[in-house]
Amino acid sequence: MELFTPKEIVEELDKYIIGQAEAKRCVAVALRNRYRRSRLDDATREEVTPKNIIMKGPTGVGKTEIARRLAKLVKAPWVKVEATKFTEVGYVGRDVESMVRDLVEASIRLVKEERYEELKPRATQAAVNALVKVILPIRKELSPDVPEAQLVEAISEELTEGKLDEMQVEIEVAEAQKPLQMTQNGQGAEINLGDIFQQLGKKPKKKRKLYVKDAMRMLIAQESDKLIDDDSVNAEALRRAEQEGIIFIDEIDKIAGSGVGSSRGGPDVSREGVQRDILPIVEGCTVSTKYGSIRTDFILFIAAGAFHISEVKDLIPELQGRFPVVVTLDSLTREDFVRILTEPSNALLKMYSALLKVDGASLKFTREAIDRIAELAFYENTNSENIGARRLHSILEELLAEVSFEANGEAREILIDLAYVNQHLSREITDIDLKRYII
Repeated sequence: MELFTPKEIVEELDKYIIGQAEAKRCVAVALRNRYRRSRLDDATREEVTPKNIIMKGPTGVGKTEIARRLAKLVKAPWVKVEATKFTEVGYVGRDVESMVRDLVEASIRLVKEERYEELKPRATQAAVNALVKVILPIRKELSPDVPEAQLVEAISEELTEGKLDEMQVEIEVAEAQKPLQMTQNGQGAEINLGDIFQQLGKKPKKKRKLYVKDAMRMLIAQESDKLIDDDSVNAEALRRAEQEGIIFIDEIDKIAGSGVGSSRGGPDVSREGVQRDILPIVEGCTVSTKYGSIRTDFILFIAAGAFHISEVKDLIPELQGRFPVVVTLDSLTREDFVRILTEPSNALLKMYSALLKVDGASLKFTREAIDRIAELAFYENTNSENIGARRLHSILEELLAEVSFEANGEAREILIDLAYVNQHLSREITDIDLKRYII
C-alpha cells in the first residue's frame, strides 16, 4: 500500500474531483487508518476494523469517482456493486456473497497485472525467440548464403524495433475457453473448461494467422502465464482483498425503508430482507471463493445513495451501526461546473479537445462560452432532474455534434465562443429563459 498522508490523498483526489472536501477528508482518513493498522502488533491489529462510510448526495456529484480514484491511488482491489441487484435468499437475484467473490477476482487481476509487468522483459524475449523460429525459414529461402546466426540476430533486432509489425505469420496459440454458466435455484456457478484442460496439462491450441504485432502481444501474454506462479498470485490476491479491499455499494438508499408512516409489508419487507442479507458481509464473516476462503472483517465498505425519498435512518439499525461515518456531498454550483470543465487532469474540455484533435479539429473555448455552458448545466439541473456533472456531458455532446460529424482529418481551428454556444444550444437557452418567467 502506498504511504500517502491524509492531506496527500486529498491533494491527489483534488486533481480529478471538484469540491466535496468533507467526503475527501473522510475517505482519506479511512485509507490512512489502514496503513496505521498495518503497523500495529498482531493482537491489536485484529481488534481494529475499518470505519465504513455512507456518502449521501445527488447523482453525478462524485461519490463513485471518489471511491474509484481512492482505490486506484493506493493500487487496492475494489469493486462497485448496486444494492438493487441483490435480493433476499429464496428470490431470483444475485447472492450477496458475490460482491466478495467479485472483489477477489478484481484482486487477482490486479496482482497478475503487476506480475506481468515484472516478467515482461523475460516474456518479451521468449516471444521474440518463438517468432524468430517462425520467420527464420522464410529468411533462409530469401537469403540462403547468409549464416543462420546472422539471420537470427537480424530478425531478433527487427522484431524488437517493430520493423516486422505488419508482416503476417502463422503461429500456434492457446484457445480461449468460455466458461459455462450453470444455474440452480437462482444461484449461478461457472465452470471454465480451459481451467480443467490446464489442470490436466492439455490446454487446447489452434493455429492462427496474425500480424507480427498481434502475435507478439499474444505470445507475451502466453509466456507470462507460463512464468507466473498461480498459487503465489492467488495467495497474494486473497491477502490484498482481505486486508486492503474496498467494496463500493451504490444505490443503498433503494433498499432502505420508505420512511416514517410506511407500511411494514410489501416492498419494505423485501428491502429489509436485502439489508439483513448484506449485514453479515459488512459485520465480518468468511466467504468461500474458488481461490480459497476470505474474511470480510477488514474490507472497507463505502455505501452511497441519493436518499431523496428515504433517509439513512431508514436503514435497519444494525446496518446503520456498521457505517459509523455518514458524509453529505453538496450539489454542484455554477462555479463548480466551470471548474469541472477546465481544472481537473481529466477536465471535460481537455478530453473533448483531445478526441477531436485526432481528426485535425483544434478547439478553443472562450471564457464567456465556458461560463454559458456552466450556466446551462446549472439551470437544467435546477429546473429538471438533477444529474450533477453528467449534465455537462449531454450539453457538450449537443454543442459539438456538428463539429464531431464534420471532422475528417483536415487541420482547422474552431472557436467556441458565446455566439457559437447560443446558436447551437438555442433550444436549451429558450427553455431556461421561459422558466424564469413561470411562477
